[in-house]
This record gives sequence, structure tokens and C-alpha cells, in this order.
Amino acid sequence: MFTGIVRELGRVVSADGGSDGVDLVVEALATASGTSVGDSVSINGCCLTAEAVDDGRISLHAVPETLMRTTLGGLRAGDPVNVEPAVRAGDPLGGHYVQGHVDAVGRVQSVAAEGAGLRVFVEAPADVLGYCVEKGSIAVDGVSLTVAGLADNAFVVALVPHTLEATTLSSLTPGQEVNLEADVLAKYVDRLLQARGG
Repeated sequence: MFTGIVRELGRVVSADGGSDGVDLVVEALATASGTSVGDSVSINGCCLTAEAVDDGRISLHAVPETLMRTTLGGLRAGDPVNVEPAVRAGDPLGGHYVQGHVDAVGRVQSVAAEGAGLRVFVEAPADVLGYCVEKGSIAVDGVSLTVAGLADNAFVVALVPHTLEATTLSSLTPGQEVNLEADVLAKYVDRLLQARGG
């Protein structure tokens, strides 16, 4: 479980493999110092398991299911990534409940300056948009964000200066693909209503 509050900007050291699996090595000094083998780590919003930790670097493996549902297969050496260790009992929940189970890949429609921040439209599949409500939560590349508005096939987020400084979202460009995870609480409510014929 994560909160969508990125703790560190990591860097991909290597990404080796293909459609049957990719071995990732990510340099993230602060996160690695508190990570043990078997721990969960969020990389751009995807929950992965630490297979080795050495000298500030974390080795992880993305299986075919992960590659089909996320953007991780496109990572290359040198790419920056959003890194968050799993939340521990007693940690503050500054964002929202994020599982690290990406629902879909979205596509950036537009990016526009808005004061000291950015206003971003993200195209998303209908099943993800169905869980989006204005002022609700969504995770984009592992970053907990507030939905600022909705369009026919997209949602809008307003990125504040701190988010731009602390995450990869400062470099978003139109056409770029991003990992999306809808609010898990909304999913449970929807499932319960369906089960009860609501």
C-alpha cells in the first residue's frame, strides 16, 4: 500500500528484457537505505518487489502482466522515475490510498501553464473515468493528484510547484503515456452497489 506521495526521484540504471519480463535496476539512495529484499516499492505508480538492494540501487522485475498494463516496458537507462516505498504503520497518509495496481495507461492531451503550476488534461479509458469525480483522487505515474475537472474522455489535474519539483510530472508533454490508478475506495463502493443491484 502507498499514498501517492513520491519520496524520491530515482534514476533507471538498466532495463533489460522484453515482452516476457524486464529486469529493472533503479538508483534511489534514500529509498534503498530503508528497503529490504521482498519489500514493495512503487516505480511510476507500479508496485514491484525488491529482489536485491545494493549500494543505493534496487533490483526489481516486471512480469508480462505488468508490462501489458503499464508504461514500464518503455523505460530506458537514465530515465527518471517516481519512487515511493510502501507505507508503514504510523506513517502520515498525506495523499490517498494507492495500491500500486495500475488500472490503465492514459495519454496526456494538453499541458498549459497556470500561474506557477501546470494544468494538464489526461485522456483515460471510460472505466477509469467512471471512478473520477471532481475534487476526488487519482494517481498519475504514482503521484496522488486531485481531479480538477472532467471532460468527455479526459480528466484535468492542476499541478502545484512542489509536485513539479519533486516528481517526473514537470516534463509531461502532449501524447505522453502515463500510468493511471483510480481511487480504490471508489472501486469498492461501485462493486458493493453492483452486488446489491444498485
